[in-house]
Amino acid sequence: MKRKSSNAEIINIYKNTMPYAIPLMKYKLRQLRKLEQAIRFNGQPNEPARKLVWDVLFSTKPGVSNVKYPLPMLVAMSEADYKGVIEEFFSRLYYQSYKEDGMSIGDVHDPQLLELLGLPSYADLHEVKKRFRELAMRYHPDHGGDSEKFMKLMDTYAQITGGEK
Repeated sequence: MKRKSSNAEIINIYKNTMPYAIPLMKYKLRQLRKLEQAIRFNGQPNEPARKLVWDVLFSTKPGVSNVKYPLPMLVAMSEADYKGVIEEFFSRLYYQSYKEDGMSIGDVHDPQLLELLGLPSYADLHEVKKRFRELAMRYHPDHGGDSEKFMKLMDTYAQITGGEK
C-alpha cells in the first residue's frame, strides 16, 4: 500500500532537491499557464470571473498548499506521476473550454466526477458503465452496502451520463 507523504517530508525533499529542478518546474508550470490562456482566452488576459484550471491545480510559490499539486509535491514526483498530473490538467482544461464555448462534448466527461468513481480523466462511456456496475453491486443496500454511498454513486452516474440509462 502506498503511503501518503506528510507535508514535512515533502518540504524536506523540496529543500534537498537539486537546485535546477525547482526553477525548471516553475518554468514548466508557467508555460502551462500561458498555454491555458492561449487555449481558453486566445492569449488575452483572463476575466477575473473565469478562474483558470491552472489555479486549482498548481502554484509556483513554495508555501502555497491550497492547490491540488503544490510545488514541492511536483518536484518530488516520479516522471510517471508527473505525466498523470499533466494528463489531468489537459483533461480538465479541454472539458472547461468545451463547457464555456457551449460545444458538444460527446464522450468528454467531467474529470472531477470521473475521479469520484476512481476512473482516469480520459475514461469513455463504456468504462464509466462498467465501473458504475461494480460500485453499484458493492454499495447497494440489498447487498449489505451503504445506502448513502449508493445514492451518491447514482447521482454521480446521472451527472456523467446526463440521466442516460
